Amino acid sequence: MFWSGILAWLAHYKYVLIFFLTLVQGPVVMTMSGFLLRLGTVDFLPVYIVLMAADLTGDCIWYAIGYYYARPFARKYGHFIGLTENALAKTEHVFQKYHNRILFLSKITMGFGFALVVLVTAGMTRVPFKKYFAFNALGEIIWTGFLLAIGYFYGNVYLTINKDLRWLSLGVFIVILLGIFYGLNRFLKMREMQDQL
Repeated sequence: MFWSGILAWLAHYKYVLIFFLTLVQGPVVMTMSGFLLRLGTVDFLPVYIVLMAADLTGDCIWYAIGYYYARPFARKYGHFIGLTENALAKTEHVFQKYHNRILFLSKITMGFGFALVVLVTAGMTRVPFKKYFAFNALGEIIWTGFLLAIGYFYGNVYLTINKDLRWLSLGVFIVILLGIFYGLNRFLKMREMQDQL
C-alpha cells in the first residue's frame, strides 16, 4: 500500500521531479529520461520541454550569480588564486569578442568540464542576457536531443535483454553513465591545467 502510493505520486508528478533533478544533475537525468521515454513512462514533447526549461533555468541562475557577485568576489579574493585586475580585463575582452561561439560550444560540449565557469563569466562580463539566453537555448536543443537519444537507444537494448537481467543491466548502465560524465569532466580539467603550465 505504501509503495503503491509512492509510485502513484511519482507517476503523477514525474515531470516536476524531472525538472528539479535536472537542475542538480542535468546530463544524467536527460539520458535517463530518454530511457524512460523508450519504456513509455514519459511522453516526448513534455519531457523535452521540461528538460530544456530546467537546464536553461540553471543557466540563468549561474548567469545571475556571475552578473551580481563574481566581479566583487574576484576583486576581493582573486589575488589568492592569481586572478588580477589585468587577468580579469583580458578575460572580459576575450569573452566579449567571442561570447557567441563560447556559449554555443560550451552548451553542446558540456563546457569541456568548465560549463559553470563559462556561465558565470558570461554574467560577470555583462553579455547581453537576450543573446546569452538565445545561444544557450539553441545549444540546449541539440544537447537535450542528443542525450535523450542515448537513453532511448539504451531503452531499446534494455527491452531485448532477458527479464531476469534487466535490473542488473539498468544498474550497470547508470554506473557507466555516471563514470563517463565524471571521467570526461576530470580528463578535460586535467588537460586544461596541463595546457596552462
